[in-house]
Amino acid sequence: MRRLTKKKALTLVKELDAFPKVPESYVESTASGGTVSLIAFTLMAVLAFLEFFVYRDTWMKYEYEVDKDFSSKLRINVDITVAMRCQYIGADVLDLAETMVASDGLKYEPVNFDLSPQQRLWHMTLLHIQERLKVEHSLQDVIFKAAIKAVPPESPTSLSACRIHGHLYVNKVAGNFHVTVGKSIPHPRGHAHLAALVSHDTYNFSHRIDHLSFGEAIPGIISPLDGTEKISVDPNHMFQYFITIVPTKLKTYKVSAETHQYSVTEQDRAINHAAGSHGVSGIFMKYDISSLMVKVTEQHMPLWQFLIRLCGIIGGIFSTTGTNSLSKTLVISTPSHPAQ
Repeated sequence: MRRLTKKKALTLVKELDAFPKVPESYVESTASGGTVSLIAFTLMAVLAFLEFFVYRDTWMKYEYEVDKDFSSKLRINVDITVAMRCQYIGADVLDLAETMVASDGLKYEPVNFDLSPQQRLWHMTLLHIQERLKVEHSLQDVIFKAAIKAVPPESPTSLSACRIHGHLYVNKVAGNFHVTVGKSIPHPRGHAHLAALVSHDTYNFSHRIDHLSFGEAIPGIISPLDGTEKISVDPNHMFQYFITIVPTKLKTYKVSAETHQYSVTEQDRAINHAAGSHGVSGIFMKYDISSLMVKVTEQHMPLWQFLIRLCGIIGGIFSTTGTNSLSKTLVISTPSHPAQ
């Protein structure tokens, strides 16, 4: 009784077979079927190989959220060379609350404003990258993943210019970082610079920004003002940079950090009080902080997705080409009738 029930169950399962098999005695191999099979297997191998390269590749995902951190300090990283002697200029920050930030973290180093051939090559390369970044935005993803960190060549020491470099910690509010004539001194209404002690003949605010960034200095980010060079024809000249800072969380397979990116617009004009162009000679970087944060994450295709795509490629080609039916030709033999 049990054996009979088992036989019925086996018969029922056989009837549900959606892939019935043809006995080998009824099929024969053909040249056309073999050719199609060879093409199908070759196509499977090529597409599987290309799919493996897609699996190895990564991409950057951008997300946006409100920046809830308003109590921390903002770090400003500066490396700027001004074509004036160090004793004639001063750099500091005045924020929106009229709070003057001490510039103890900045160093004043006498340098030569003219670049050496190695420095000029590095500078031109940086400018070329900046131009390509404006056109090809996907290049930034490559720089993120590569974590490129460029260091300019050292400059020979001289007394013709002044390199101001270092970092400052400021309140996370809008402010104004500036370099102008005279050293800064505290003032009840903010601060002032001792410009009266400097002759107008020494004014020359031609400058080169080797680096300006906000937040933690990490590889993989080339700031928009890096490599900027401005030459002033008029001694009384004002250079203004209007900067919008965007907090950024960067997480790649090489770097994981919180930093800031920024966009910038700029203008410059000669100071001529007789012509109605008023102001103070110097370099002014007015910055504001965006309320939105950008999260940049490097992502990778999961293994299960790669396997599903691979099965789809192999199964799709196998079904489309009909390898089972084309590689062999079905042969049906008919019984011969006896001669009358």
